Amino acid sequence: MITDIQGAVAHGFEKVREEFAAITAEEAEPGAQLAVFADGRQVVDLWAGDGVTGDSLHGLYSSGKGAAYLVVALLVQDGVLDLDRAVADYWPEFAAEGKHALTLRELLAHSAGLIGVDGGFSTGELADDRVLAERLAGQRPYWRPGTAYGYHAFVIGALAGEVVRRVTGQSIQELYRQRVRVPYGLDFHLGLPEELEPRYVSVLPVRATPVQQAELQAGAPAPDSLTGVAFNLNAASPTDLVEFANTRSVRALGPTSSGSVGNARGLAKMYAAIISDVEGRGPLLRADILAEFTKLHSRGIDLVTGERDHFLLGFEAQHIRYPFLGADAFGHSGAVGAQAFADPRSGIAYSYTRRRFSFGGGGGARENHRLAAAVLRAATPSGHLPR
Repeated sequence: MITDIQGAVAHGFEKVREEFAAITAEEAEPGAQLAVFADGRQVVDLWAGDGVTGDSLHGLYSSGKGAAYLVVALLVQDGVLDLDRAVADYWPEFAAEGKHALTLRELLAHSAGLIGVDGGFSTGELADDRVLAERLAGQRPYWRPGTAYGYHAFVIGALAGEVVRRVTGQSIQELYRQRVRVPYGLDFHLGLPEELEPRYVSVLPVRATPVQQAELQAGAPAPDSLTGVAFNLNAASPTDLVEFANTRSVRALGPTSSGSVGNARGLAKMYAAIISDVEGRGPLLRADILAEFTKLHSRGIDLVTGERDHFLLGFEAQHIRYPFLGADAFGHSGAVGAQAFADPRSGIAYSYTRRRFSFGGGGGARENHRLAAAVLRAATPSGHLPR
């Protein structure tokens, strides 16, 4: 059990430290980090766990989708991409199997129906966005594009990334590094350099009781279901997420949908830079672009996850999970139980990372709700959660 909490909080955020300490003790966390920015200034920088520091790098899975959507938003802001233009106009091969009319906006809203491929992917394919895009271009959609939506868990970054590459000649990984990670000195990576490998701490599998293990097995989706296809359970060798993140080639290539690596500081700072002045730089996105990307685009039930009103434009709708946030709060979770978001209403940018999968995991995990609530209370003058 962890009792030694490292790091610091700004005045007024002491209760956040207490909540972080309580959660790491209750959950017997083997490693976790929490970072928060308020109006562009870091106010929380905490970590705990054997061998874990504030600089440690974690496998953060789908957290990288947030960086991918940021790059797309920057290109829309530049006038390089048009949200209402057909994807096939940028990427002609994509038109196959009835996908010719799908717009970039619809793609980002997870309504392409292109959640995977028949027979699934190998680990090597999942690690390489270019290979994923090539296989997906000729795939028949699993529902008629634009008529419904479902989480494109392993592939949305590759799909958006191929559009970006066709227009700019560069990958999302390259543009993120040039325009965001390097200028802001972010410890959040889409493609981890070899020299940073010593700071990586391996992902640990979920620790569940026998009853919980039985629940996990009973609740496992069928391989040929939409959920099974989206999470690559239809492959000859279904993806082991722990092994996936702990594979060096995956970290090196940095697939945008599933292979991000970083720490809470880096991820929170990225979200802070989107909405706030950070280190003398203005917000990365103009108000009109931010408003477009934080507007609810996917109403109703997600066919893959079962969540309601799941997506804004690419980004996950955080208000659905945390009702005390503003309706335009945006971010993305990571499979290990990581969560990161920005809340323009309060000026808060938040990131929680962890080393071990939690039972029930995901961005809606109980610990994130408690921590985010503590952060919002500390950031609100009255000390009460906003309505």
